Amino acid sequence: MLDIERIWKDFPILGHTVYDKPLVYFDNAATTQKPKEVVEKIRDNYYNVNANIHRGVHFLSQAATEAHEEARREVQRFLNARHAHEIIFTRGTTEAINLIASSFTDACMSPGDEVIISEMEHHSNIVPWQIQAARKGIALKVIPITEKGELSLETYRNLFSERTRLVSVAHVSNVLGTINPVKEIIEIAHQHNVPVLLDGAQAVPHTKVDVQDLDVEFYAFSAHKIYGPTGIGVLYGKEEWLDKLPPYQGGGEMIATVTFGKTVFNELPFKFEAGTPDYIGSTALAEALRYVNRLGIEEIAAYEHELLRYATERIKTIHPIRIFGEAPHKSGVLSFLLGDIHHYDTGMLLDHMGIAVRTGHHCAQPLMKALGVEGTVRASFAFYNTKAEIDTFIAGLERVQSMFKPK
Repeated sequence: MLDIERIWKDFPILGHTVYDKPLVYFDNAATTQKPKEVVEKIRDNYYNVNANIHRGVHFLSQAATEAHEEARREVQRFLNARHAHEIIFTRGTTEAINLIASSFTDACMSPGDEVIISEMEHHSNIVPWQIQAARKGIALKVIPITEKGELSLETYRNLFSERTRLVSVAHVSNVLGTINPVKEIIEIAHQHNVPVLLDGAQAVPHTKVDVQDLDVEFYAFSAHKIYGPTGIGVLYGKEEWLDKLPPYQGGGEMIATVTFGKTVFNELPFKFEAGTPDYIGSTALAEALRYVNRLGIEEIAAYEHELLRYATERIKTIHPIRIFGEAPHKSGVLSFLLGDIHHYDTGMLLDHMGIAVRTGHHCAQPLMKALGVEGTVRASFAFYNTKAEIDTFIAGLERVQSMFKPK
């Protein structure tokens, strides 16, 4: 069992007050809070080992380089990747998907070729492919969702054609919380010799991810979703696929030799890491992963599942309530509407009670259209949340509801 009292001491922000009320932070799907170890790692790096990496023979450069590459190895171990050079540091999930959309389309697609995505995707896994569709003439096919918020695998199987070149879907929905059957999705794609990219932004904080067990070609996630800093993320790619793809950006670091006549690109992973990397952020990400490992991802998953179960049970006592996403396999996300009350009004009023939730379309407007709404209220949980906070949240919703009752 997790020691929540001790964990709270690692996250000073959780003791803050908002409008003279104790903070209840239920916006973890947008970004997680950072433990002291992560913040202190950033401070320590700037004060003690700050120097540009890979390019210097002096002591600080060598120390910073080793810390950055050890961070890469930490991510490799966390994902159980076969090689450290299969780990590419990016600015986040969004850049990782854009990298694959650009490089994969350039190397492996022709006009009329197809990419399969799903109806529940974040905009970051829709817009990059639409840009490539406009530029290169590729086509998108979309897996629909069921009433419970699950992907229709039967439809998915029928979307493949001789022109299908890639499947790119979310591991976990940021709106519905649905944990997609990604292993089956990958197996179906492989039956057609089609590689798969998984958006793991909402998965890695809540469940164990083993890229070798999944046999996935590409996997992306962001540090700030898993208690690390903003502005850095990871793209995992199988070595044989990364070798096939051209660089996404040009500049320093990603070259072996440059003349005015020709450039020879660097080896993996540096081919995809143009410019000075965020060596401060990478080491802070590694510290966040070590923190999660110390708690145990299985223990985190079990505790968060109990929080979700309790919150769902409690919120169903409020009438009328409409929950979006009731798949049997869910992560710690609860999206809902409280009667006819606008999602923004609900969120604003909860905020004045000290309760932080997310409102709006959650960067998933096509999904909102499929659900027949403009937006929802989203409460999302992390291992530092408690049932007592959920009780405060439910009491807050009841108070919001009472404000809109006819007098």
